Amino acid sequence: MKVSVIGAGSWGTAVAWLLSHNGSDVTLWCHSADQALHIRGRHRNPRYLSDVDLSGIEATSSFEDAARGASALVLVTPSSAVRETLEGLAPHVGESLPVVMLSKGIERETGMLMTDICSDVLGNPERIAALSGPNHAEEVSKGLPAATVVASSDVRCARFFQSLFMSETFRVYTSSDVIGVELCAASKNIIAIACGIASGLGYGDNTAAVIMTRGLAEMSRLVEALGGDPLTCMGLAGMGDLVATCSSRHSRNRRLGELVASGGTLEEFSARTHMVAEGAYAALSVTDLAARHGVELPLSETVRKVLWEGLALEGILETLMHRPPKPEFDTSR
Repeated sequence: MKVSVIGAGSWGTAVAWLLSHNGSDVTLWCHSADQALHIRGRHRNPRYLSDVDLSGIEATSSFEDAARGASALVLVTPSSAVRETLEGLAPHVGESLPVVMLSKGIERETGMLMTDICSDVLGNPERIAALSGPNHAEEVSKGLPAATVVASSDVRCARFFQSLFMSETFRVYTSSDVIGVELCAASKNIIAIACGIASGLGYGDNTAAVIMTRGLAEMSRLVEALGGDPLTCMGLAGMGDLVATCSSRHSRNRRLGELVASGGTLEEFSARTHMVAEGAYAALSVTDLAARHGVELPLSETVRKVLWEGLALEGILETLMHRPPKPEFDTSR
């Protein structure tokens, strides 16, 4: 069956390769017509994961061509482009076509998760899922063992995408906690920036471990406040993805933190990598959302201040070490 992957960045390229190797007839939508032409002619993505063989994968810059005849839609664009992309696809997408969101983030203006935006634009939320986990594109595209979780309010939708993505080297679990999976996906990128900053300042593994575990606590508080299951934070979309994103050399968010620690800027990072570090924008949208729900996120708020408000880098350490002493776990509830 035809599966259309919308977004030809590194993760979209890896997913297109994975689904093609699973036996799907894959069409990869590219923002640039030149990029699509290059992939069709040379079977390589000229900008992202250029060593991955994309033979057998069709490429197009037309929403109509991408959606025509598709049995499933996989959205892998930057979170800031999700609404615009879905609006472009909407005239060509039937109301029952299954859609899975691999974009990670929160729409700042509305506080909507990626699946909320999809439902808002395309309707029929029962056919919409979110997929997230410790899935670095560089490793998935080489067939290295990995696992992920796909969440949907409809168990049939979750199982459909489970079977679509599952392979001998890519294991897929299902969940009904869409809120938890999506909030973990957005929040962990912020914590990875904090880890990158700490590393760039010369702090050690102990500091990184503190940032990750306290970051996990922040994620759990936010998930619970918005009606998700805190247990999700202990799974692949939470702890699994957090560890990978905070510690891996492939992590663009960690690399952004390291660059900032050496005096670089967000604009410089984007120019160097041609990539979006989602954590920088999640630092705004996640903390805005938390404030609306009365949830304290001290690490995330500090990353926001460092990136967007000129706070000194040492604020990361102060956030960790200078807060009032208290029990690690609140057992009073």
